[in-house]
Amino acid sequence: MGAVRPCGKASMESLKENQMTENPDVAGMLRAHGILPTQQRLMIARVLFSRRQHYSADQVMNSVNDGRDRVSKATVYNTLGLFARNGLVREVIVDPTRVFYDPNTSDHHHFYNIDTGELLDIDTSDLRISDLPELPEGTVAAGVDVIIRVRGETATN
Repeated sequence: MGAVRPCGKASMESLKENQMTENPDVAGMLRAHGILPTQQRLMIARVLFSRRQHYSADQVMNSVNDGRDRVSKATVYNTLGLFARNGLVREVIVDPTRVFYDPNTSDHHHFYNIDTGELLDIDTSDLRISDLPELPEGTVAAGVDVIIRVRGETATN
């Protein structure tokens, strides 16, 4: 199997590379996606784009509220939903109770470790998908998302 990256991929667009730096221009990114850069949205975007990492809403809220400013849970969820609808992040639903927000919006797939809760990117070149079923009439494929669930090996005697 090819390379597995914690988040991101080597051939990612330069814009995404520039977004995920220590001091990304989050206000510019928000405006470029049609989002008004309020103080709370900027705080949330800084968390999401400061490191290549998948975040749950609770992780975002804990990181944002680690400082002196506070953001409500509703604001975090609403903002993450807004970011996802506007294409700034990608929602990765690993099970009905667990959603991650991925700042890497390029085509890729994921490993989800059910023991640790860690989500890792899989480059699309490492997974070939062919022979998709015939699509319903009047539709086109918008994308294919693959999540491979893994767990630690258990010792057998």
